Amino acid sequence: MAVLRRIPVQVWVLALVLACWALAAATHLRDVESWPVYPYLTAALLGIGLFASTSGIEVSQARAHRRIIALAITIGVLAKALIIGAVLYAATGDPLMWVLGVAVAQIDPLSVACLMTNRRMSERARTILAAWASFDDPMTVILVVYAAAVATTSFGLGHPSARSPLGGLAVYSLDLGANLALAALTYLCWRALRPCPRGRAVALGLLGAVAVWQFLMLAIALAGLFVRAPGRARTMRRLTTGALLVSGALLGVLLVQGVDLGRGVLLGSMAFVAQILAATALTRGMPQTDRVHLALAQQNGITAIILALRLETQFTGATAVTAPAIVVTNLVHATANRLWDRRTRPGPQNGPRG
Repeated sequence: MAVLRRIPVQVWVLALVLACWALAAATHLRDVESWPVYPYLTAALLGIGLFASTSGIEVSQARAHRRIIALAITIGVLAKALIIGAVLYAATGDPLMWVLGVAVAQIDPLSVACLMTNRRMSERARTILAAWASFDDPMTVILVVYAAAVATTSFGLGHPSARSPLGGLAVYSLDLGANLALAALTYLCWRALRPCPRGRAVALGLLGAVAVWQFLMLAIALAGLFVRAPGRARTMRRLTTGALLVSGALLGVLLVQGVDLGRGVLLGSMAFVAQILAATALTRGMPQTDRVHLALAQQNGITAIILALRLETQFTGATAVTAPAIVVTNLVHATANRLWDRRTRPGPQNGPRG
């Protein structure tokens, strides 16, 4: 049992993807994305991931580096999405690549947590990376919603019956207002019902259900900044692990409909290249070691997986491209960081040879 616990969760997810892929192929399971419960399930999974991202942010530490963090999660995310989308659109001519470029533009906060023990990174670099990875998730979700709307209205992509789950540009203000209103109501409940923990839990649960029902993901992300219950770290770790496993199972079932390996490899590679370009531009003035670690920080995980699952309801084939892209990005990340650590590892002082 102890040996099983030491196996990284990413390995379990990959095994689950392959197992569910094989099971779906053997049982001829198809069109899971058309099930009535599918949009709500993917919204709930995404909400868990976003809440976990923002609830792990140490606001006081992030405030000290707010300028670079703000640039990273706004200009940085947008620049990465544009770089990825432009290259893939030029290579394939498919407008859908702009949407998928946004979906993989974020850095997975769960994977980044494993880097926090890297002593070669300064405390400043670790704080920036943790906040960057946490804050860029909700930013990416917002961009995906409206990139999908543009792809649908301007390029005629997607299924007409599936346009409503991701919204449209015409309801941007209403959607933003609903998110902010729900976040404000959540804050009021959190403060006002503090003397009654059970009532507060029920109220927050109902508000969370409304957020999932109406796909108000920004409200969930904002709630993570102030809903800080005792023992939340352990609870959120279990919830996110469960959400990641369920997402992996759904991804495996959807992959039975096909895998676009060529575009997936290109998408995953460009996600890593875009991070290098964005981080290099945003981290001027920082020590070289920190700049390199931030440049090589691109990883994709639960958010990219769930966004792909969500987009599949509107754009058939989104998971076929995104799934291999996630694998490629993480493999490149592991290889590049291992090579860099090996290069910078202190070695024995060798004297000149005579």
